[in-house]
Amino acid sequence: MADHSYPVEVQTDFLEKIARAKPIQALTELIWNSLDADATNVNVTFDYYSLGGMSRIVIADNGTGIEFAKAPDFFKKLGGSWKRPGRITDKEGRFLHGQDGRGRFKAFALGRVATWDVAYQRGESLASFKITMTASNLKHVVISDETIAPAENRHAGVTLTISDLYKDYRSLTSDAGLQELTEILAHYLTDYKDITIVVDTSRINPEGVIASQNSMNLGSILDGDDKKVHPVRLDIIEWRSATNRVLYLCNERGFPLFQVESRFHVGNYQFSAYLRSEYMSKLQKDGLLEVAEMRPEVVDSIKEARQAIKDYFRDRAAQEARTVVEAWKEEKVYPYEGEATTQIEQVERQVFDIVAVNVAQHLQDFSLTPTKNKALHLRLLRQAIESSPEELQLILGEVVKLPKRKQEELAELLRDVSLSAIISAAKIVADRLSFLTGLETILFDAESKQRLKERSQLHRIIAQNCWLFGEEYNLSVDDKSLTDVLRKHRKALGDDTVIDEPVKHVSKERGIVDLMFSRAIRRHRANEVTHLIVELKAPRVKIDRKEITQTEEYAISVMKDERFRSVNTTWVFWAISDDYGEYAEHRMKNSTGNNGKIYEAENVSIWVKTWAQVLEENRARLQFFQERLEYEADKGSSLRHLQDHYARFLEGVLVEEQVDEPPEGATVIAEVSAPEV
Repeated sequence: MADHSYPVEVQTDFLEKIARAKPIQALTELIWNSLDADATNVNVTFDYYSLGGMSRIVIADNGTGIEFAKAPDFFKKLGGSWKRPGRITDKEGRFLHGQDGRGRFKAFALGRVATWDVAYQRGESLASFKITMTASNLKHVVISDETIAPAENRHAGVTLTISDLYKDYRSLTSDAGLQELTEILAHYLTDYKDITIVVDTSRINPEGVIASQNSMNLGSILDGDDKKVHPVRLDIIEWRSATNRVLYLCNERGFPLFQVESRFHVGNYQFSAYLRSEYMSKLQKDGLLEVAEMRPEVVDSIKEARQAIKDYFRDRAAQEARTVVEAWKEEKVYPYEGEATTQIEQVERQVFDIVAVNVAQHLQDFSLTPTKNKALHLRLLRQAIESSPEELQLILGEVVKLPKRKQEELAELLRDVSLSAIISAAKIVADRLSFLTGLETILFDAESKQRLKERSQLHRIIAQNCWLFGEEYNLSVDDKSLTDVLRKHRKALGDDTVIDEPVKHVSKERGIVDLMFSRAIRRHRANEVTHLIVELKAPRVKIDRKEITQTEEYAISVMKDERFRSVNTTWVFWAISDDYGEYAEHRMKNSTGNNGKIYEAENVSIWVKTWAQVLEENRARLQFFQERLEYEADKGSSLRHLQDHYARFLEGVLVEEQVDEPPEGATVIAEVSAPEV
């Protein structure tokens, strides 16, 4: 029998949608096709090659199939589908999901060949035929002749086989993938409980993983075109397992049509949110759903939904805290008696409740602790809060003194970010600013720079502050030979190169590098690795001929050793001190751009840097946060910061005269003498 060929009227915009489909989205669309054909059972299986690797994806259903006479129209056109919003399926009367006929073409987001084995009821018999398409020629569909056979044990339905896959789609069988499928199909499977969907032996069952469900009405959307008002409803489903916590734009029945990229800071709650409105169906029909976030009315609705989600989970957290506190009161371990009678007592208890509930949640088995021990823990916590240590008094004082505008900003911020996270982030910035000011003092102070030792002091301090050279760098080697550098290089690349002999230094038996920082950029191709080798010099030593020659010898050793060679590896060498000499100045003037680079060849570059440049670059990165924090790191407090954190490395460097007059009760940094090494 001859096959029949039909041209497919493919519109460009639909082809683009097919190309953009993610694996989970593509599989979901194909499952929707089965459900729209009144299937009650959909089974997704995966075949594998004998040596591993996914070979085929098979989606089989027991739906009504496709009538042979209608098949050409089903595949010839994209858009103009019979599945219009508001229509229902012929047999089961279910609400239809699809509308523009594009779902079947999502097969080509997964593989290059798609075959539909179709069976449908034709009188007392079962008719069957095959439809084949390839990604290389989407303009044509091949439909075989029809065969008629007694129904007997066979049933109607469609089996779609996708082969010549682009890659292994392990994400489709992962816990995260199954969770995402559950989120997308949740409303549908809740409405139609007789449907069974199985993916790789796992049944998609929302009821088994839903922790709770809640709904609320939001402000309606006014359609600017026809002036029609569309009601909006927000559904929030909490899950028992981890999820990406996203917001879906849905039709009026809650079927997700588009996912809004969003990040929610709502503690440990795992949820999906569904913004439901007939207006989303209208946008889908008009082909405008993908640009919905550019429409002001949708932007406003999404913004309202996000705020409603934050408010909802903030109330949930408060209710959980109240529940915990009430349980403590019933257990008679709550360290306060009676009700708070003054505003101060109310605030005090609110602070205690917040702190205590968080502590209890982070202490393992606190709820199982014996009653007496639990009461003791809570009393001690109350005493710690009431003792008002200087730090707590300062924090509370600053919050209380905030003007109304700042209080509103803090309240808004606390809806997204925890107070502990804000304090931690601010402390990191303040500590870094103090470190920079303190480091500047010991590097440039005439007396300190003479006392500061290169390896035992400066080297050790810098090794603990990799961020000076960029947040992306991690310390790989600290005061090690070039052979150790090679070992770290091999580890970064995941290479199996055997290191059975040392790296040969061009001028001496063993080369020692001060610090090596590494960053790896992992993409779809091989890793791109950058190694930054930093040669630290004591501040009293100028970078000049000797120091530059030493750095160049390291670079030459790297270039000459074939085990260091890699297309995606870049080696950057820095020589750093307070100042540089005439030879270094001459080399920099002759370099391209006069920016400190004195050598560049292949994947190796050498730079001369001063501490003034490094400090200024770091201050520039922190300037925005410094201005917002209104923080100034003075010399005295900065030196105390260094002393507190690096005292074992600063013996003999800091003297009393360097420290500004300390406040009463502060620790004074005394001079400690040590022999020069």
